[in-house]
Amino acid sequence: MKDFVLRKLGKAVDASLPFESRQNSQPVQRNLFFQYQEIVSRGCALPCFRDTGFRVYSQTDEDGLLLYLFALIGFTNRVVLDIAAGAPVGGNTTNLITNWGCHALLIEGNAKQVAESGIFYQRHPDTRLAPPRIRQAWVTAENINQLITGEGFFGEIDLLSLDVDGVDYWLWESLDAVSPRVVMVEYQDLFYHDEAVTVPYRPDFDRFSVHPDYFGASLAAFVKLARRKGYRLVGCNRYGFNAFFVRNDLAGSLLPEVSVESCLTHPKVLAARDAKRAELLELPWEVV
Repeated sequence: MKDFVLRKLGKAVDASLPFESRQNSQPVQRNLFFQYQEIVSRGCALPCFRDTGFRVYSQTDEDGLLLYLFALIGFTNRVVLDIAAGAPVGGNTTNLITNWGCHALLIEGNAKQVAESGIFYQRHPDTRLAPPRIRQAWVTAENINQLITGEGFFGEIDLLSLDVDGVDYWLWESLDAVSPRVVMVEYQDLFYHDEAVTVPYRPDFDRFSVHPDYFGASLAAFVKLARRKGYRLVGCNRYGFNAFFVRNDLAGSLLPEVSVESCLTHPKVLAARDAKRAELLELPWEVV
């Protein structure tokens, strides 16, 4: 039965992932990467961060935004950590793993998505020889560091992607096993720029047991936490729900800090706030 399920999953993955078309973006991505570096070397004006986004595998334009960041700060060990990685298509780190040779630890609680990811990376021509580490686990503030070090990951890494749709704030607060140079985290976009709040911590937190939109923390809360940890907000994705933080010792003149307000302007954010805010404010939120 297990083999049958895996075969079915494999066919679904093959049908949804045109490897060749996504591989063909490698020369284009590298050309763009070096163009950004050439702009810096010539002292010319860089593009606006928000204008650099594009999608290869990511949900929206995160692949392009990450490419831009690493063109400016450079790669070091090309190690990435993706907590709540999900499926490869729509994943925040898939492009870096397949097209940029990054070594990754992918942690995901959903067994089907773990199996899907395993098949994807075992069959992908750019990762079949050395696929990423994939671990099925429910991540809590108590076990996050042990999960990571137990898989052999520690110290400085290039990227942390955090998209749990739950107690994300508390997970980042507890994380000290690695020191990411870039952090990408999904935030709760229903709050105003001066509202620093998060869902209260519970190790068994499940948003669907309360409300499907009851999860995460406001961007203001993440900015406060980021500053304590030595990071600055440099931008967000197109639709204003994924934030990008860069460690303060990196490219300060090239990647200036931006305001929380600038990441809460998309019509999607404004419409959702009007439609859902009152209902969600009736649920418990913790000020941080």
